[in-house]
Amino acid sequence: MSQSTPPRADFGHVPVTFSSYLAEQLRAWDTLFPAERAYLERLSAYLEKAPAAMFDPLQEIERKMGVAGKWPRGRFTLEQVDFLNRNPHYPEWRAEIARLFSRIDPVLDADLAAKGRPRLVVIISPAELPVGPDRMWTRLAKQGRRVALNAPDNLDHYLPLLLTGNADPAKGRCLPSFAANRPSYATWVIETGELIGALCPTPGAVRLSYELLRGFRQRLMQEVQRITEDKTIKGPRQLSERLKTLKLHPSEAGLAGDALLGEFVRATLLAGNGTLLINNTFVEWASVQALRRARPDVLIVGFGIRNKMKPFSSMLIFHDQDRATAIPTQADMLGSYVDLEVLYQYIWQEAARRVEYRNNTAYLFTAIGMDEMHLIAPPDFPLAQPASGGRSSLAAVHEAAGKWLAG
Repeated sequence: MSQSTPPRADFGHVPVTFSSYLAEQLRAWDTLFPAERAYLERLSAYLEKAPAAMFDPLQEIERKMGVAGKWPRGRFTLEQVDFLNRNPHYPEWRAEIARLFSRIDPVLDADLAAKGRPRLVVIISPAELPVGPDRMWTRLAKQGRRVALNAPDNLDHYLPLLLTGNADPAKGRCLPSFAANRPSYATWVIETGELIGALCPTPGAVRLSYELLRGFRQRLMQEVQRITEDKTIKGPRQLSERLKTLKLHPSEAGLAGDALLGEFVRATLLAGNGTLLINNTFVEWASVQALRRARPDVLIVGFGIRNKMKPFSSMLIFHDQDRATAIPTQADMLGSYVDLEVLYQYIWQEAARRVEYRNNTAYLFTAIGMDEMHLIAPPDFPLAQPASGGRSSLAAVHEAAGKWLAG
């Protein structure tokens, strides 16, 4: 279990560029998820016992770079980053850092792999996509298999059956509840709207909704526009520091009381890749960051239909499009489908990179109303092997996922 105070970072036998990087990570200790803290604790423990000779090549590269006297120990500032980037030996330094981590990370990951537990990722697409199941999840076709489903005639019953096992969610059991007694931040629901969170109000689950963050998004866009028009902001560094002051207010989201999640949402929305403007981009990027940082045991992702993008400049990517242009807003069904085929893959690839998800994670790719789903799962997942015939009900999918999580 992660400790409340950061571990050591400064070891005399570890080169200054390496130990300073660790120290800089530890300086953000209060804004790190338990999984991030645990990794840094394992790294610190490893470095404490690592032989000095392991770092001889890096020591020699630092000598050639002229690090001595120009690098304050325990600091990894933007000035140090600039020093590295401009140094003619930077490619050599970067290659050596990569070599060191290629040796260290497998050791740190081995303990996690030995303690692996069942995990579940459910990715839900909207009913309005203009394609059939034969055109869905095409980028993942070589992984997993298709599962034929008995989709209910009433589309309103699809999600309740999938997520709770019952058309009446009050009579069912929400999937995250099967992962009881898991660590903090172990269950996440990330969606464009509000339906999944309403169906699965699991205590302790992290719930992020693009729609519920509307007030914060609009305030961020107004603040960013004001800041970018402020002549006192001279460059990206000053802008970055200023944006860090834009905190989530309690009136804007129920999770504002959690400083860690508040900072997670702020950073996600200000990533500069369209998360402020495009609902599905927000959902994908928030999901990827949750997998990268929090490593949840249960992740339920709900995509929607995005609006057609209006003409805008590079700066207007942070601005409210409804205010920036009088062009009417229109839903983009086809564009949403094209985007999602890529976003499904991004989420799966991000999880597959992490040792916590290897060989113990079931991925359920579903679309409301469709009579097929795509499944990527270990061989011992209940639905991993083709059935002798017929179709699976959504209640059966729910039961299989619940049993998987319960272990």
